[in-house]
Amino acid sequence: MSRILIVEDERHLAEGLRFNLEAEGYQVDVCEDGESALELLEASGSAIDLLVLDVMLPGKDGFEVMAELRREGQYLPTLMLTARGRPEDVLKGFESGADDYLPKPFELAILLARIGGLLRRREWLLASAAAKTTAGDGDKPAAPQVFEVAGRVIDFGTLEIRAESQTFPLTVMEANLLRYLIQHQDQAVSRKAMLEDVWGVREDTDTRPIDNFIVRLRRYLEDDPANPKHLLTVRGVGYRFTP
Repeated sequence: MSRILIVEDERHLAEGLRFNLEAEGYQVDVCEDGESALELLEASGSAIDLLVLDVMLPGKDGFEVMAELRREGQYLPTLMLTARGRPEDVLKGFESGADDYLPKPFELAILLARIGGLLRRREWLLASAAAKTTAGDGDKPAAPQVFEVAGRVIDFGTLEIRAESQTFPLTVMEANLLRYLIQHQDQAVSRKAMLEDVWGVREDTDTRPIDNFIVRLRRYLEDDPANPKHLLTVRGVGYRFTP
């Protein structure tokens, strides 16, 4: 049984979500503010399988909670809920580390589908990691989602970049952006194309979150992030990935 933590300060909405998720067979915990959620997540370790996180919270808002979790190395799947559905808010949610973003009001069926999708992705990743651990040298599983560059292994199955002495976890959105650039390697890719094809944002939107994602990816991939050799800036356009 998957365990879900709901962080929502509107009690009627939180209890409605609890009722419907428990009816679907999930175990559900509820917190009304970000500080309580962080304490519960720290105390529970890996017992929580998925986080449903409202943005507008008393004290620390959802963006702050999300960013703090990622800084602490907690990468549990997270669905952000908010009445702020502007494209720039969606991008801010992804930039802080969320895996999915659902504006209010929403249909219950859509919420359940998004939660189910995130949990299935988590199961696939855990199964992939287990397979890699148990496979012998002569029985390695096929790894079409693995890409090597600059002495680093980009593993889209486990959402991580492995170097000789370090492993960098990737959020789903970081992985999606990097995969998109790799698929278009040696091509100049515009920020507009990345917004539309990776995030599905089709309005006139601030593109700075793209630049922030690239800065983080350079830290993972480049020997000298200030002088990149693989994630290159194309002035006036966007970026180009060169393996």
